Amino acid sequence: MYAIILTGGKQVKAEVGKTIYCEKINGNVGDSIVFDKVLFVENDKPIFGKPFIDGAKVNANIVKQSRSSKIRVLRYKAKSNVRVLKGHRQPFTAVSIESISL
Repeated sequence: MYAIILTGGKQVKAEVGKTIYCEKINGNVGDSIVFDKVLFVENDKPIFGKPFIDGAKVNANIVKQSRSSKIRVLRYKAKSNVRVLKGHRQPFTAVSIESISL
């Protein structure tokens, strides 16, 4: 059984017992959260939402709050001596899926 949930503006596949990485969610490690924006559930037969499934919930626990590896962005303009190097680390939350309910 798995579900497609909407979190952080992205659609993520959530399976019971798996860990997913999503955009930063406020909370501490060990806190439980509920995703109520469920788009799709596959059990014995598929259930589609229009756009969300009424009453469907995905329960999860926060495993880790961290930031991803650094990406480097270089702004360069030829012949004008413009070279600007910037870095960025995107925060994320690792979430362990506990249960999917309809």
